[in-house]
Amino acid sequence: MADSALSPFVLPDPFEAWFTARGWRARPHQLALAEESLKGESALLIAPTGGGKTLAGFLGSLIELRERKRAANSDRPALHTLYISPLKALAADVQRNLMGPVEEMGLGIRIESRTGDTPSHVRQRQRRTPPDILLTTPEQLALFLASDHAKEFFADLKCVIVDEIHAMAASKRGDLLALGLGTLASWAPACRFIGLSATVREPEVLADWLDLRPGGHDVRILTAEGGVSADVDILISKQRIPWSGHSGRFAVPEVYETIKKATMTLVFVNTRSQAELMFQELWHANEDGLPIALHHGSLAREQRTKVEAAMAAGALKAVVCTSTLDLGIDWGEVDLVI
Repeated sequence: MADSALSPFVLPDPFEAWFTARGWRARPHQLALAEESLKGESALLIAPTGGGKTLAGFLGSLIELRERKRAANSDRPALHTLYISPLKALAADVQRNLMGPVEEMGLGIRIESRTGDTPSHVRQRQRRTPPDILLTTPEQLALFLASDHAKEFFADLKCVIVDEIHAMAASKRGDLLALGLGTLASWAPACRFIGLSATVREPEVLADWLDLRPGGHDVRILTAEGGVSADVDILISKQRIPWSGHSGRFAVPEVYETIKKATMTLVFVNTRSQAELMFQELWHANEDGLPIALHHGSLAREQRTKVEAAMAAGALKAVVCTSTLDLGIDWGEVDLVI
């Protein structure tokens, strides 16, 4: 059932101190989700953009892992939390953002990603010595589950976090993912499933999709208030629009002027070829030498990683991109999306 009541849950001292040191306070939905997670219960968090849902999803696992390491009688590595992302770039961004508080609080938690960009020798090492938290994609999970000794690898799994669940559940990727998560539920019956979603019309549908444990359990729905309000507008070009084949290039001068006025801009296009074309057009118009980058799936991993790191550091003025950057990525400086 849906529940937006405030949580009485109190964070352990290191976590509370980490929030306080930054002048922050944990939000009610973050505390409520952490409480449900520590109870071993599955839950779905509905939160608007900027609502802090990703950190909320991990809080319970981080607290649990801290306690487990303090009381551990064995050094045998075991996977505790599996995070599922629809995008490789989102998985990398979440890993980067999560390592900050983990290192600053000295939690000693190993966090690694496993995507199409992960070298084979790293994957082999992850099999031998699993990290505490593994971030991956639906496709990589499907490949992993079909491999030898997968059942033993996931036997100790305590938590699965599915991010941007609203973008996957009703698709073919969602069907593939549901099969994989059902397998995990049978291998690790005590595992809890945490769903993170943007605001949707029927959250109960997503909660039913997330109800994967044997015998069925009620998935509690938590709702968050606040978030960022978007100012939606249309840029009406004064340029002459060609009869055909223009692909928006006619508006490049006005797009460029709009980019100049913003702090950080994402320019989305539909295909990789359009991304290359728009990027070139913007560079031709870039008389001010603004740092403008390109991001799409056909670029080398090193190039994409370099662009993502520059975005996170606030070193770019704009990025022309495809859907590789369209879900959940926490680029704090972005104030314009075209």
